[in-house]
Amino acid sequence: MITIVYWIFLAAIVLGVLYFIGHSLKKWPAGFFVAGFFLVVGVLFYYFYLEQAFVKNWGGKMSVKVPQGQVHISATWKDDNLWIENYDPVSNTCIFQEYSRGHMLEGKVVIKDCNPLK
Repeated sequence: MITIVYWIFLAAIVLGVLYFIGHSLKKWPAGFFVAGFFLVVGVLFYYFYLEQAFVKNWGGKMSVKVPQGQVHISATWKDDNLWIENYDPVSNTCIFQEYSRGHMLEGKVVIKDCNPLK
């Protein structure tokens, strides 16, 4: 729900800037430039900062796919980063994978011979 409110708010800002600068001031090229700037900044701000904060703190939505051949064991939050533990039965390893803001600087811990399902 909060994600939808954010996108509606961003669309209102972009359209409002475009209307004010383009229509009211009759400067359409400047209006498109400023509206595009707000759109790019708003999308990057959501992707690199707000996405996981919305999910963790305000009930947003996020999807993570378990890699083929692995079994999901658990998930936990550390600050605003999501850590997911999966088990690979073929190699008998546990994989802790971090999902951080903007999917940058993600950590990964591999534990060999962990046997979590016994």
